[in-house]
Amino acid sequence: MTRSELKETIQADSRFWMEFSKKDHIKMFLTRDHFYLIRKYMKFLRKEEYYRALSQKGRVGAKLLELLYATRKNRLGNCLGFYIQPFSIGKGTVIFHHGSIIINGNASIGEYCRLHGNNCIGNNGSSPDSPQIGDNVEIGYGAVVIGNVKIANDVKIGAGAVVVKDCLVEGATLVGVPAKMI
Repeated sequence: MTRSELKETIQADSRFWMEFSKKDHIKMFLTRDHFYLIRKYMKFLRKEEYYRALSQKGRVGAKLLELLYATRKNRLGNCLGFYIQPFSIGKGTVIFHHGSIIINGNASIGEYCRLHGNNCIGNNGSSPDSPQIGDNVEIGYGAVVIGNVKIANDVKIGAGAVVVKDCLVEGATLVGVPAKMI
């Protein structure tokens, strides 16, 4: 990841928040609104990823900055209820609500996905294999994706759905427990 890629990723992550007026941004900052805190969390996550990539290339001081941003991200994540491993989500991902969001470090979420809160994306407990989710996927409130599952691009996963099987049909909608395509 280069500096320009970091900037591009942070801008992509912030695209949703740009719909708010400057007055709204000031109010969110002053009141420490969850939108402000989520945006801050995402910046810390991206900077942790950037400095981790640099430290793996042997850059002096990058490991210290990686630890600094990881600490900030984790401290804020504890308040928001987030546990997201570096390099597990693509650019442009939007998280709409604070509350439990757990993403396994082996999971892969594509670009421009939307998480509505109270989501778990991880392994099934008996295998380390985790979900591989495509681009532009919307995951509703309380939805869970577990196991060695592949989800195609542009899929919508309904609120409260539990996805345990692959969905390779682009643009599909999954609902229910266990989730089925409708």
